[in-house]
Amino acid sequence: MTDRKILLSEKDIPKQWYNIAPDLKTPLAPPLHPATHQPLGPADLAPLFPMALIQQEMCADPWIDIPQEVLDILKLWRPTPLHRALSLEKAIKTKARIYYKNESVSPAGSHKPNTSVAQVYYNKKEGVKRIATETGAGQWGSALAFACKLFDLECQIYMVRVSFDQKPYRKLMMQTWGGIVDASPSKKTKYGQALLKENPDNPGSLGIAISEAVEDAVGREDTKYSLGSVLNHVLLHQTIIGLEAIEQLKLIGEKDPDVVIACVGGGSNFAGLAFPFLKDKLKGRTNPRVIAVEPMACPTLTKGLYEYDFGDTAGMTPLVKMYTLGHDFMPPSIHAGGLRYHGMAPLVSNLAKDKVIEARAYHQKECFASAILFAGTEGIIPAPESSHAIHCAIEEAKRAKEGEVIIFNLSGHGHFDLASYEKYLSGKMEDYEYPMELIKESLKKVPKV
Repeated sequence: MTDRKILLSEKDIPKQWYNIAPDLKTPLAPPLHPATHQPLGPADLAPLFPMALIQQEMCADPWIDIPQEVLDILKLWRPTPLHRALSLEKAIKTKARIYYKNESVSPAGSHKPNTSVAQVYYNKKEGVKRIATETGAGQWGSALAFACKLFDLECQIYMVRVSFDQKPYRKLMMQTWGGIVDASPSKKTKYGQALLKENPDNPGSLGIAISEAVEDAVGREDTKYSLGSVLNHVLLHQTIIGLEAIEQLKLIGEKDPDVVIACVGGGSNFAGLAFPFLKDKLKGRTNPRVIAVEPMACPTLTKGLYEYDFGDTAGMTPLVKMYTLGHDFMPPSIHAGGLRYHGMAPLVSNLAKDKVIEARAYHQKECFASAILFAGTEGIIPAPESSHAIHCAIEEAKRAKEGEVIIFNLSGHGHFDLASYEKYLSGKMEDYEYPMELIKESLKKVPKV
């Protein structure tokens, strides 16, 4: 009988994170100051982040040590299991072997605590008392509230209004860990007040919530800003996922994967699984197909421009070179709230631009159909975000040759997303493909650099 679950022991947790930046085919374009358009230095980022994270953001070392205090907390749920999807394989009659890394076992139910614990640790070490952040679906807000509780920091969360209304239990989860949660746009910031004056029913976006959190952080001496995706240091912390997966496949004598898959919103769970596998691909030792999967309703990699743009809607953040739909892109209220961001991580964008990875977009109904199949075979109800990776894995497995190996990241469970499942099961869910003319309109406002 083939093992369904491949487990490592606590002593096997990686002791270092992998930094892909020095291994890229072309160097990463530097972030620019939003006013001067000159490359940023550490001092420019100091109002937002502790110096240790700024150093990681700009680091050229391929390996960075994980502090022991961080490792001790990660042991609460890491190493996470690698599953062989035997029942799913049987259901779809594939010739491939399918594996998935199960990040749903963390306290917050997703991959996000891998970076929230590290970020809060470095903030605490530098004397920060309070952290402000944004959250879309609520997974990042939950993870940061959890980490802040462990390190005794105050946590202010601006939650995209449409998710705030759709996901009351995510909000309650954050509050249980001591997080202060406000629907964004909110009345707590000048930017939020201005947007609500213009439109009291503004559904919000991740870009708007980021603007509010940044305004909050720079306006207070005791507060720093924390981001759950996109930035280099965030993606760095997530590489623990792929580093464990490589060891788990070795443990059972499995070959290198032919296909590596993860969903993408800002890029963190994708980077977490894919970057360690890309290390050997970039050096010419292996050649897996690496697929980033996004929703048709927010097609950043598949329809966006590779340009310098703001990470937020108000234009307060540094300009970064990335695939973008335009910083004032207003996404539709699809159910995969974590995939509604207008931009893509600069590192992921760089790899897509150099054709090291490929991008694919799917409609939400086909992804939910695959999520239902996965729940019925593997027993886990996946997050709507993760359903995109599952759907892609199933599509790849159906046309795979004998003996191909497919691995994907199950970035989180869907226990707080059952309202989305109800919408799908009742036939009320609708597909939405974001119109190219609206994207073109939004891209006109990308700054000229």
